[in-house]
Amino acid sequence: MAIIGMQDVSVGFGGRCLLENINLQIELGERICLLGRNGVGKSTMMRLITGEVLPEKGIVSRADKITIRCLRQDVPVELGATVFDIVSEGLGDIGKLLAEYHHVSHQLALEHDNKSLLARLDNLHHLLEAKNGWQTDRLVEKMIQNMQLDGNAEMAGLSAGMKRRVLLAQALVSNPDVLLLDEPTNHLDIEAITWIEDFLAEFKGTLIFVSHDRVFVKKLANRIVELDKGRVVNYNCDYDTFLDRREILNEAESAENALFDKKLAQEEIWIRKGIKARRRRNEGRVRALKKMREERRLRREQTGNVKLQMQDVQQSGRLVIEAKNISFSYNTDKPLISSFSTMLMRGDKIGIIGPNGCGKTTLVKILLKEIESQQGSIRHGTNLEIAYFDQLHAELDYEKSVYENVAGGNKTVFINGAARNVVGYLQDFLFSPDQSLSPLSNLSGGERNRLLLARLFSKPSNVLVMDEPTNDLDIETLDLLEEFLLNYPGTVLLVSHDREFLNNVVTGIIAFEGNGTVNEYVGGYDDYLRQRKEPAKPEPVKKPDKILKSAIIKEKARKLSYKEKEELKRLPALIEKLEAEQQELNKVMSDPLFYKRSADVVNVSSRASEVKKLLDEAYNRWQELESIE
Repeated sequence: MAIIGMQDVSVGFGGRCLLENINLQIELGERICLLGRNGVGKSTMMRLITGEVLPEKGIVSRADKITIRCLRQDVPVELGATVFDIVSEGLGDIGKLLAEYHHVSHQLALEHDNKSLLARLDNLHHLLEAKNGWQTDRLVEKMIQNMQLDGNAEMAGLSAGMKRRVLLAQALVSNPDVLLLDEPTNHLDIEAITWIEDFLAEFKGTLIFVSHDRVFVKKLANRIVELDKGRVVNYNCDYDTFLDRREILNEAESAENALFDKKLAQEEIWIRKGIKARRRRNEGRVRALKKMREERRLRREQTGNVKLQMQDVQQSGRLVIEAKNISFSYNTDKPLISSFSTMLMRGDKIGIIGPNGCGKTTLVKILLKEIESQQGSIRHGTNLEIAYFDQLHAELDYEKSVYENVAGGNKTVFINGAARNVVGYLQDFLFSPDQSLSPLSNLSGGERNRLLLARLFSKPSNVLVMDEPTNDLDIETLDLLEEFLLNYPGTVLLVSHDREFLNNVVTGIIAFEGNGTVNEYVGGYDDYLRQRKEPAKPEPVKKPDKILKSAIIKEKARKLSYKEKEELKRLPALIEKLEAEQQELNKVMSDPLFYKRSADVVNVSSRASEVKKLLDEAYNRWQELESIE
């Protein structure tokens, strides 16, 4: 049975219709994901459902007595109340009475003899009894318990993830028939996202949500509604099936449009040859042409894709960053990082994961030498060109225009040595000329992240550091960013809670596992999940004899000799020298005229092979000596 219906609904806010002639039926118990590019009208669709926005044309119908609750994308800043008070507000007037009763009770505990407070508490008690409020109080307490919250905690002191959980409890406490969620996973860590997924899997009502977290969509959605070019396309299937069906539909639409355009072009040629419009047999053809022109004018083209272009830059050394026994803490009782070592090599793509506030961004800044490690050492390789994507948008100036944030006030940017107009360059990232000249404050969250990408890729780099780049980006841009990073020849450090993104991009995981413990794993996020499980207990083995045991102890106790220590000190300089020579040889061999000089070809090629062999031997020897140390 349909509980919400839309018939020929259009909304435009005074301009061209954002949503045009929409027809949609929503059934009880469905789990619908609204998908579409940034700005196509997903939030407007939700406001149509709740009744906050009225259609300019058409009818939005709702079944009698259904309750609809909505969790917005942004967490309100001013939430000066306890968790119990905020959750209670989800029950309307009686919830407000409960919140006030608990607030007055708390004040009275501090001021025992306050007669006005006693009178107010007595009055609230009678009101709640008359409205069966104590049963409602138990509902709130049960919801707080189910959500694993502290009812007495102050909202102001909670993390963004916990605030979102409280607001979800507020939306759910009235047991709504329809629950609307706008980007519920934004800025949450993986643990919180997994918890919300499990919780919503048990929700019995109708769930309608907007999300670009592909794992979240796959787990929860049984129907996809895509908003595209002002219309709604319905897919009664899961996400993976939707991708296949959409591709088939897009190919058919492209073929149909191409055929139409070809016929229109032929008719335009015909009319330009000169006709006598008075002839009756031609009048119908002229009218048909005018109708085709109007149809072509009204056709909505799909928004283009972001164009991510790789800039040419000098290759970094084979070693990019070496961290050795680093430790860091803001509080001596709670270390963020404890004795962590790693070696990042050219071409590595490393994901950094862990709960919010565990120290991921701090680790990145230590590795970049922006923060000094309290213990241990950091060493950078040669020729590093680092580009940094900041999740907090700290590098953006909200007082300046969009284009000034990319080019620092200049009207051109240099891409691979060629000058490009900034406004034209920003069009590659789907910013119109008007948007490029407008203040940064006018942009949405997704548009600001796209602007950060434009700024990031306007500079040459061989090391990309990206802190939560996927927030607010639509799925098409995410796919393009994944493809770009896969083809990126340099090194990537990626802080992200997007599990699909991690699986598709990274070759290794650095995971924060509590109490300052940071461990490395090979592969993507799913590989990390498999590896982190407790290994099976090994079968009992025969106790080794005394000779073998003493040999093992002797090997473990072995230290570097004086000669080996001196060799270890010399190896970094030798490696840098060999890498520099290798780059020079590669530069010579890349010259188109090189192979015409027969005398040089044999000698240079031979030396290049020899240097490569020496370099490999030096790295192997370095790792061997460091493992003993």
